Amino acid sequence: MKILNKKTIISLVASLAISSSLFAEDKVYAVVNGENITSASIAIALRDPRIQYESLQKEQQKQVLDNIIEQKLLAQEAFKSDVVKSALYKEELEKAKQNLAYQIWIRDLSQTVQVSDKEVKSYYDKNKEKFNTPLELKASHILVKTEKEAKAVIKTLSSAKDLKVEFPKLAKEKSIGPSAQNGGELGWFTKEKMLPEFSAAAEALKIGTITKKAVKTQYGFHIIYLSDKKEPSTMSFEKIEKQLKQEVLQRKFVDKVQNIAADLKKKSKIEYK
Repeated sequence: MKILNKKTIISLVASLAISSSLFAEDKVYAVVNGENITSASIAIALRDPRIQYESLQKEQQKQVLDNIIEQKLLAQEAFKSDVVKSALYKEELEKAKQNLAYQIWIRDLSQTVQVSDKEVKSYYDKNKEKFNTPLELKASHILVKTEKEAKAVIKTLSSAKDLKVEFPKLAKEKSIGPSAQNGGELGWFTKEKMLPEFSAAAEALKIGTITKKAVKTQYGFHIIYLSDKKEPSTMSFEKIEKQLKQEVLQRKFVDKVQNIAADLKKKSKIEYK
């Protein structure tokens, strides 16, 4: 079981606090004895943020709403019973109060954290290596069992008038690799995604050319065709400025919460049992 460290947990809380619409004004879908059924109520009932109530079919929407209304009626009935006088109810109510207070406090605290454009740019400049995009290659290959077969394929391709057309045809006919049915197409990949000898041979090619010598790997002999290449680059500040601002904001908030927690820990009596 993976144990989350304190910073990770606080980061999750920070992310929720900064971006959450938990306390936003809700749309009202029904009123049950004076109590509103809102979009927040529906979100809790659905239990999956990927499911949007508005995108459900009308019958599904009605079913969800009817279930919530039924639960609300039962909850109202329970609230009128003696259960609210029980010790367990009072104990759980205090826990709920603390949790709600914590959520609102966290939300309010997050609103006090601000970042300047200068801070965001400074973070980008100090962490440019994080925003580097590696070399990417787009290639196809023909995989055969023997070097003799590979040489024959290379000879055929060397006399081809249009490699872009002829290579996929020959791949479908000769290749024993799983990509044969796609004309040997492997799509875009970074060097570490392939075997080192394969990547090195593909990188050495010019766009629109094939390997003049078959590349041997544990799977057999490869003839590689390089169709495109993206050189390494660094994402521009302008392109990721919004994302960076959110990241810096979250980092500052996490630091603030950690400092408050550390200070409270020093002042408090804590017993581990």
